[in-house]
Amino acid sequence: WELPIQYSGILAEHNCVRNQVGLFDLSHMGEIIVKGKDSLEMLNMLVSNDLSHLTEGQIQYNLLLGSEGGIIDDILVYRIPDGFFLVVNAANIAKDKQWLDFHKKDEAEVMDVSAETALLAVQGPNALPVLASVFSEQLVDIPYYSFINSQFSNAWIRISRTGYTGEDGFELYLPNKTAQALWHQLLVAGESYGIKPVGLGARDTLRLEVRMPLYGQELRDDLTPLEAGLTKFVAFEKPEFMGKARLVQQNVDGVKKRLVGMRLLGRGIARTGYSIYHNDKEIGEITSGSISPSTGHSIALGYVTRKYARAGMKITVIIRNKRVEAEIIKGRFLSINKK
Repeated sequence: WELPIQYSGILAEHNCVRNQVGLFDLSHMGEIIVKGKDSLEMLNMLVSNDLSHLTEGQIQYNLLLGSEGGIIDDILVYRIPDGFFLVVNAANIAKDKQWLDFHKKDEAEVMDVSAETALLAVQGPNALPVLASVFSEQLVDIPYYSFINSQFSNAWIRISRTGYTGEDGFELYLPNKTAQALWHQLLVAGESYGIKPVGLGARDTLRLEVRMPLYGQELRDDLTPLEAGLTKFVAFEKPEFMGKARLVQQNVDGVKKRLVGMRLLGRGIARTGYSIYHNDKEIGEITSGSISPSTGHSIALGYVTRKYARAGMKITVIIRNKRVEAEIIKGRFLSINKK
């Protein structure tokens, strides 16, 4: 895929999403359908959350788990009439499909529809009025993490109240052949609301400010949901699921390292892979870091030894052979008041 890092500039695009509305082309993401009589039983064994509570029209954030409880991918699971619609990370499409095929039940079907499916996202305080001028449905009535199926230009479209920015917004799944027309129509409809196309650069700073993890950085197959601070998405009450024994043991014993957020107190940007120290002891490494356009602070995520994973703990990050002091922070770096 050739993916735009920026259209008009990362800072301008970031601020546009926080204050007005931004339009993203995320068609590189993967979509996999798992359907059939055994689809629930099969999929519920492979993910951390409990899909049995999911009703048609609802969406669940989930973690696709390996045999030892490691995170193969973080995904969205949509409950559709005859099964489930999975949204997976672009780099993991083949890996995820292979894992699902390997564990496929007799009366379940796994279909990769990524190549024929486009994904656009409209995010920001003005997302609702922009979409309301394009679609006749009462989108305001769609709860967070829910979706409806509709039509656009004589083709199907799935409209979900989800996103990766922390703002209110929607993600739109539709056939490739109609995506370009919708992109242009949304830009026209959003002109009076200050809409801008947004690239991957601002997408990264937006998600980082609200501590949304990124696969390949905060999430990997050698890390578990508990280490990543995603315990609330693990349904320990399920009788059985992939890697349950290890995750239960971790829940009892505690993890050796934890994902934390931090704000740098000195100058510099904590880049991926930079070492984290407490006094003269190395205790972890940075997974993501940037200047927060919304606050002006230098912020980062990283894994540290559990005993140091406490809010208010002072640590240092090695940036170009210099020690820069930082403070571990609880929660998001930015509070957002949604309408």
